[in-house]
Amino acid sequence: MGFRLNADRITTQYTKTLADFAVGLKYEDIPADVRERAKYIAMQTIGAALATKGTPIQQRAVALGKTIGSGEPQATLWTDGSKVSMAAAAFTAGTLSDALDWEDCSWTGHPAAGIVPTAFIVCEALKKSGKDFITAILAAYETSQRIAMVVQPPAEWNTINGWGLTSWQIFAALVPAAKLMGLTSEQFEQAFGFGCLACPVPSNLHHITMSDAYHFEHGFRANDGILCAQTALMGVDNYTGCFDDTYSWDYHMTSDPQPNWYTKELGSKWLTKETLLKHWPANMWIQTPLELADMMRHKYQIQAEDIQEIVIDPPTFARMFYDSKGYTSLVQAQFSIPFMLATYFLNPRPGKEWFERRLLTDPAILTLAARVHPGPSEPHYMHLNFKDFQNGKFPTKTLTIRTKDGHVYTETMSCHPGHPHNMMTGEEFCDRFRIQASATLDADKLERAVNALNHIEACEDISTLSTYLY
Repeated sequence: MGFRLNADRITTQYTKTLADFAVGLKYEDIPADVRERAKYIAMQTIGAALATKGTPIQQRAVALGKTIGSGEPQATLWTDGSKVSMAAAAFTAGTLSDALDWEDCSWTGHPAAGIVPTAFIVCEALKKSGKDFITAILAAYETSQRIAMVVQPPAEWNTINGWGLTSWQIFAALVPAAKLMGLTSEQFEQAFGFGCLACPVPSNLHHITMSDAYHFEHGFRANDGILCAQTALMGVDNYTGCFDDTYSWDYHMTSDPQPNWYTKELGSKWLTKETLLKHWPANMWIQTPLELADMMRHKYQIQAEDIQEIVIDPPTFARMFYDSKGYTSLVQAQFSIPFMLATYFLNPRPGKEWFERRLLTDPAILTLAARVHPGPSEPHYMHLNFKDFQNGKFPTKTLTIRTKDGHVYTETMSCHPGHPHNMMTGEEFCDRFRIQASATLDADKLERAVNALNHIEACEDISTLSTYLY
C-alpha cells in the first residue's frame, strides 16, 4: 500500500478488485449478447461523432486537436483525417461523440463518449484487434459505471450542489486506455489514482449556463484518460488504493457515498446492457416525446402546418424551456422539449441540420415551439427519473396534438426504442449509423463502414478502419 495515514484502518480492496477485473477480462469470457451490445454502442457513438461534420463545434474541436497534437502522429482526427498524438485525437473524438447528444445515456451520464473514442484511438495507435476493442469497451463500462454509481446523488439531492457527470467520466476514458496499453494490476491502480487527480469537482455551472462548453468537457476527460494511463505505465510510487478507506475518493465527491457499488455484482451483472442508446440527437428525457411525435406524424399524417397545440404530460422539469427571442446555445436547444418537437415536425430527418446556428432563432421553429405546452400533471424531476431508470423504469409520457381543423390525437409511451427494455435491432443500429455518418462519408465508404463496424470482432487491426472516420 505504501504510506497511508491510518493505514491500519484500511479494510477494503475495491481498487485492486476493479483493477484485477479490468486486467483479467478476456473476450472469450464475455457473454455473446453483451459483446453484441458493445459493438452497437461503438457503432452508435462513432456515428454520432461523424454526424457533426461541418458544425462549428466540429471545426473548433478539430482545430484544437491539431494545435495540441504535437508529437508522434499516432492516431486519426475523426472527421478530418490528420494524424496527431493519441491524447489529442481522443480530445477531438470525445468532444465530437457528445456534440449532438446522440450517444448512449446512463443514470451516470454518457460513458460511451469517453469509452468508445479512447478505445478506438488506442487500438488504432497500437494496432489492436476488434476483439481487443470490444473487450476494452466492456472492461471500461463495467468498472467506470460502478465507480460512478458510488457517488450518485441521494434522493434528497440539493441541486445547488451540482451533479458531475463529466467528473467521473475520467474513469470511462482511462480504463480502456490502460487495458489496451497492457498495464499490470498495480499500474491500473495507479491509473485510477491519477483519474482521481483528474476528476473535477462536480459543478452546476453546466445547467446554470447551458453552454456548449459541456461538450468539450467530454473531450477533456478523453484526453486526460489517455494521459493517466500513460503516466501510470511509466510507474509511480505509493499510489494505490484510491477507492479504499480511510480517505477514499468518494468521500470528496458526495455526502452519501455508496462504496458497495464499487464491486457490486462485478463480473456477474453486465451494466453495459442497462445503458440507453438514443434514437434521436437530443437529451435523454426528450427521447420519448420525440418518439411519440414521430409515431403520431406517421400514424395520423400530421404536418407542422396542421398543429394548433402540442401538450406533453407530465412535463419534465427544466426541459420545457422556451423563449420567444430564441435559444442561445446548442445545449439549450438540445435540452428543450418545445425546440426539439418543433424542429422535428419541420424537418423529421435527424442530424446536424437540426442544430444550425440560425435555427436557434428561426421564426418558424419558435412559432411552433410556442405551441408546445406542459400538461396538468406534476412534473417529472430528473433526479427521481434517474433513480427510476436504475430500477429498470422510464418516465411514461402522453403526447396530445390538437390540429387546426379540430382533431385531437393522443398517444402514450414509456420505453422508447433504444431503452434497455426496448432495444433497437442490429439492422436499426445500422440504419441509424447511415443517417449519422452520411454527413462525413460518401455512399460507398458509408456502406463499407457499416459492414466493417457490424463485423468489427473479425478485424485484426483497428488501424485499417481509420479511413472510415473522415
